[in-house]
Amino acid sequence: MAEVDIAPNFGAELKDGFKPVNAWVTNGIAWLDDVQQFYRERSVIEKEYSQKLSALAKKYFEKKAKKSSTLSVGDTPTVTPGSLESASMTTWTVQLTTLEQRAAEHERFSVQLVNSIAQPLQNLAERYEQLRKQHAEYAAKLEKERDSAYGDLRKTKGKYDSVCQEVESRRKKIESSFDHGKTKAQNQYQQQQSDMRNMKSTYLIAINVTNKQKERYYHEYVPELLDSLQSVSEAKTATLNKLWSTAAGLETETLQRSLQLLGHLSGEIPRNNPVLDSMMFVRHNASQWQDPLDFAFEPSPVWLDDDVMASDPSSKTFLMNILSKSKSSVGELRRECEGKRKEVEGAKRVRQAIREGRDKRDELEVVRSQLHQQEMLHEAERKMITAEVEVSTITAAVGDVTVGARNHAMRNETFRLPTNCDLCGDRIWGLSAKGLICNDCGYTCHLKCELKVPADCPGELNKDQKKAMKTERQASAQASATSPTDGSNGANGRPSISGSGGGSQRSGAPGLQRSDTMGSMNTLSSGYAASAHRSVSGTTVATMRDNGDGPKINTSSARQHRIAAPAPTSPFRGNGDDDDDDEPPAGGRMLYAYQANSDGELSIGEGQTFTLLEPDDGSGWIKIKPNTIGSSAGLVPASYADLSAVRSPTTHSSNNRPSSSAFSASAVSLAGSDSAGSVKKKVGPAVAPRRGAKKAVKQVEALYTYSAQGPGEANMEAGEKMVLVSPDQGDGWVEVQARAGKGVVPASWVKDV
Repeated sequence: MAEVDIAPNFGAELKDGFKPVNAWVTNGIAWLDDVQQFYRERSVIEKEYSQKLSALAKKYFEKKAKKSSTLSVGDTPTVTPGSLESASMTTWTVQLTTLEQRAAEHERFSVQLVNSIAQPLQNLAERYEQLRKQHAEYAAKLEKERDSAYGDLRKTKGKYDSVCQEVESRRKKIESSFDHGKTKAQNQYQQQQSDMRNMKSTYLIAINVTNKQKERYYHEYVPELLDSLQSVSEAKTATLNKLWSTAAGLETETLQRSLQLLGHLSGEIPRNNPVLDSMMFVRHNASQWQDPLDFAFEPSPVWLDDDVMASDPSSKTFLMNILSKSKSSVGELRRECEGKRKEVEGAKRVRQAIREGRDKRDELEVVRSQLHQQEMLHEAERKMITAEVEVSTITAAVGDVTVGARNHAMRNETFRLPTNCDLCGDRIWGLSAKGLICNDCGYTCHLKCELKVPADCPGELNKDQKKAMKTERQASAQASATSPTDGSNGANGRPSISGSGGGSQRSGAPGLQRSDTMGSMNTLSSGYAASAHRSVSGTTVATMRDNGDGPKINTSSARQHRIAAPAPTSPFRGNGDDDDDDEPPAGGRMLYAYQANSDGELSIGEGQTFTLLEPDDGSGWIKIKPNTIGSSAGLVPASYADLSAVRSPTTHSSNNRPSSSAFSASAVSLAGSDSAGSVKKKVGPAVAPRRGAKKAVKQVEALYTYSAQGPGEANMEAGEKMVLVSPDQGDGWVEVQARAGKGVVPASWVKDV
């Protein structure tokens, strides 16, 4: 307690200050009730906290009882654990037991607050209030005595004044009396003066007495009373301090006991070695296990065969391409695996340093990084193992067939112009029809045909040599596609099925021949056949006859090929054999009617012929003049016009295109439904706005990051906003103008803005 230099004295300092002192002491005693109410409410809180801690411990004891076995030895242990618990469960039990014990400590502290603090405070307030009231009664008595003395003095002064008045009246009577009555009047006057002098003495005595009583009242009686009230207040404070100290001691003891409980818990936690849980789980789940049996070759139920790898020339070509790819990737994959393995080991060392306290990084983030590196290592190892096994398997079966091979330097290519595969002779066309082209000799093929291409690249060729080689390869491919099978039998004696173009036929059966489809693929921007028929029921492939005599083949039951129109605003180049400039056709006819929408365009009807003035420059528009008198020239969409009518055979041969006997015209029917029988007005394909025309710019936003897989595609970043050049034509790709340039991207990877 702080020491004061001069002890204050209410009696000496405050004099006649009973009323403010009494009010101050009264407020101090009343405040004791607030203090005791505080401790009662604190007791209620401690009791509620104790009950909540107990309920919490009970709740999780019940949960632990239900999950203890599962958490200790798993759902399906091979050995029953009985009453055994894992180390973590034992430590968890100590946690819950400590919580229960702490709840009991808070319960005891709650009771002590009421019995040792709150109730004594209430009794103390009542006692001090009674003592204060006694002081107030005594002060009232002193004040009453003072007022009584003042009243007696005033009465004495009144008597003195009346006696003086009587003396004056006696004097006046003497002056007015006659001679025979003067003696009597003088005697009375003298007697009255004597009484006046006596009353004066009495009055003077009363004044002195009253002054003395007043002096003692203000300098003795009231100061002593104020000092007594000061003592009461200070005694109240001293008693309150003792109770506060008791409350602090009780809480300190409660906390010390809780600290002891927590100290015991802290000593039990390090005993929970993480290895102990794993050890118990392993011992209760160990079982006899054998490696799964290796897979073995199982012949098809419809084609009896053995597990010997085929070694005919075409099979060797296929195996050679696989072996070349695998051998070239093994070294790189091994280096990649070694790098990833070092990263995983580094992450493991960091985790060990964190557990030993030598590294302050977040172990969870390190584990996440390690898992990511392990996944990448796993992917690389899978690829490496696959490549190594492919190399060893092929080498053991047919030897190293890559010796002396001249592999093509293939690159991915998106063919926006009609191009034929040099292996099977089929078309490679459309946004979804990706293919490959050799950088040196210009060899073109489907992605599916890559592994069938012989390793006979002649090396780098010039433009003329590429065209000559292209003609030779196409002739060979068409000859292979139209020639019947050699009748060779398989292992089970059944006739083999062949056909490089993907179609199969049996020996002796009438073969399918193809006629020229170059005329039907009349424009590079539309992709619709010259004799195209439309229907609302969908696209169906028309039937064809073999040489006019063979049986009718309905290919609608087979796989149907959808002809998709590429975007008219494509900036992409064509295939390698179309580098030279073709002479534009001199005219053609309209496949659909077109209504002009802006200046410079031309309105023209369906089927009307025209003269071509300016060919398509890549914008998707051509300039024509109708073959009618008085007609003016204008622009129409290239996809609405048929220019094949004026293509001459010499034009095809100059471009090294296959002759008309090499293909058959594709007839695609989009006309009215066969069942309905009604013919609806033809509607042309969607038209991109011509260059220079005003148009509303539509934007799309990239949902994911995409890297171009080949020429003609565009790179985009997730969240990037791009201009939509051409929407999805049904092939799953859209053409956009991105920051990286103009190109096509997957339609499902973008959304409209």
